[in-house]
Amino acid sequence: MKRRDFLQTTTAATAGVALLSGFPIGAYGYSPELAALTNAATVTNKVLVIVQLQGGNDGLNMIIPVDQYAALMAARPAIALPQSQVLPLTAATGIHPAMAAAQQLYKNGKLGVVQSVGYPTPNFSHFRATDIWTSGSSSDVVLTTGWGGRYLDGEFPGYPTGYPSAQNPDPLAVSIGSVVSNCVQGPVVNMGMAIASTSSFYQLLSGGVDAAPATQAGHELTFIRQVVSQTQVYTTAIQTAASKAKNLSPLYPTAGQNALADQLKIVAQLVAGGLSTRIYVCQLGGFDLHSNQVPTTGSTTTGAHATLLGKIADGINAFQDDLQRLGVQDRVIGMTFSEFGRRIKANSGLGTDHGAAAPLLVFGSQANPIVHGPNPQLPANAGVNDNVAMQFDYRSVYTSILKDWFQVPQSTLVQLFGQSFPYVPVIKQETLATTPGAPVEGFSVYPNPAVDHATAIFESQGDTVLLVLLDGLGREVRRFVDGRRLGVGPQHVPLDVRGLAAATYHCVVREGSRSSSLLVAVGT
Repeated sequence: MKRRDFLQTTTAATAGVALLSGFPIGAYGYSPELAALTNAATVTNKVLVIVQLQGGNDGLNMIIPVDQYAALMAARPAIALPQSQVLPLTAATGIHPAMAAAQQLYKNGKLGVVQSVGYPTPNFSHFRATDIWTSGSSSDVVLTTGWGGRYLDGEFPGYPTGYPSAQNPDPLAVSIGSVVSNCVQGPVVNMGMAIASTSSFYQLLSGGVDAAPATQAGHELTFIRQVVSQTQVYTTAIQTAASKAKNLSPLYPTAGQNALADQLKIVAQLVAGGLSTRIYVCQLGGFDLHSNQVPTTGSTTTGAHATLLGKIADGINAFQDDLQRLGVQDRVIGMTFSEFGRRIKANSGLGTDHGAAAPLLVFGSQANPIVHGPNPQLPANAGVNDNVAMQFDYRSVYTSILKDWFQVPQSTLVQLFGQSFPYVPVIKQETLATTPGAPVEGFSVYPNPAVDHATAIFESQGDTVLLVLLDGLGREVRRFVDGRRLGVGPQHVPLDVRGLAAATYHCVVREGSRSSSLLVAVGT
């Protein structure tokens, strides 16, 4: 077997695992190329937390289209929630009652929902769909590398020799759980290697590696052990950060009762402890519910899926509470994803089969707390093959977070994903206005206060422009320019504010990396 094939089919997680609070932690190596992706070259302390819901989450049972309840009940009468039990997010959209904590986060401006996220020509295989999401590819393109791994290998063809270094002692990304994400798979070796045990760490310091048989496979094993021993040095950085902070939230469930909460608890501790890691990956499995999604008797508000949804909501809620108590909440944004959703119509086993698009959550104090997009349109009489249609390409969410949170240039995003994707404002736009950088020149609104109409005036440099109005919680209430080019020179954009409640709003204009914001009073 060739080394390339051997390493690509060998998961780094099998090589060794370091335990922190009982959880295995895998560390991804640092790369200037990947650091450029997160703007690490310009000092930033921003953190992205990715929560993977493994198995295919039933989005129609998590975010409920209240305005289409008749169609929903017709498609899944045995598993649908009673309409009276659905918790409201908007007049047309609700959330599962097991996610009461998430509803409160939404009300408090710390949770957003992106409707019907997927990609064209969806794949219904767990393995292939997961590969698509983690590689950032189209469904008709098979990539054996992850998007992060390609950058890492191009920057460090000899990785892991020489890394980490005194200049870059911390991992750029940390995966908590038994699986190392495929997003950092390189062409020869997975760039996200597992940190081994404490005893192996001391062996690393002495430069030793366990002896292996003098065979071809033995040579491969020796190489694997060398790779692992190089990454074990991250154990010190992780343990040092963990020693500098203690979790403060009383909302975490008892250890072992909520795997996601247990993982997020570690993330909060490491962030507050000063680890310079940019990306954390957490996992929650069990969503492949072809049967017994709800109990055979009793309320459909309970059962296997309700339990999982409760773990998501309670885990994220405790995490946000902890971040706030630790004073780091404005540094962290998070998102959930699952490899696919489920079919509109339930099956005969009180479950749902593999489907297409599904909603995802964006959480954090700087998340834009709105429901992005309308509810999915459900047929009056859904068949067994009917799926939720895609509204947002998953890469739109990825690129929008990278652009807004880490200030990644558009050219880098196109290089990373092969093309550009529509922008989705999942980050509060007022956050962008306070991000260090050049302002949009000459920005003003007249008249101010405004009754029915006003005009935004600013100087454009010919880049794409976003012009929005936000309420006091940073939620978008009206969009006037949606990412298009207006030309070079002075711009006079009409603002129609009719129908808005009398209040003071944030008017935000963003052009490329420049942004400005000002307060606009609406009403008499």
